[in-house]
Amino acid sequence: QVQLVESGGGLVQPGGSLRLSCAASGHIFSIYVTAWYRQAPGKQRELVAAINSGGTTEYADSVTARFTISRDNAKNTVYLQMNSLKPEDTAVYYCKADLREVGGTRRNYWGQGTQVTVSS
Repeated sequence: QVQLVESGGGLVQPGGSLRLSCAASGHIFSIYVTAWYRQAPGKQRELVAAINSGGTTEYADSVTARFTISRDNAKNTVYLQMNSLKPEDTAVYYCKADLREVGGTRRNYWGQGTQVTVSS
């Protein structure tokens, strides 16, 4: 069974940095796209950044030039480096992977989420 496990969240001061990790485990045939979403209290979940198997990336306008998404294919792990953090970045961050299990169908999987709090 495929699982996504996020880590790296926490409390950081404005202007600080955090690095989130999303590790996929299980009998994975191929990972096509991995993305980070976030959801702040009272707001809809929104796309933060995404990366496909070829390394092409996309970012929300609000995080461009501050956040960097990358992937280690050998480890089935995707990272989100977050710099110059702002209070408005406070949210639960979720990892989503579009992947195919061995012998299975292609579908989306979600992690459990990790809290990021930016506050002085």
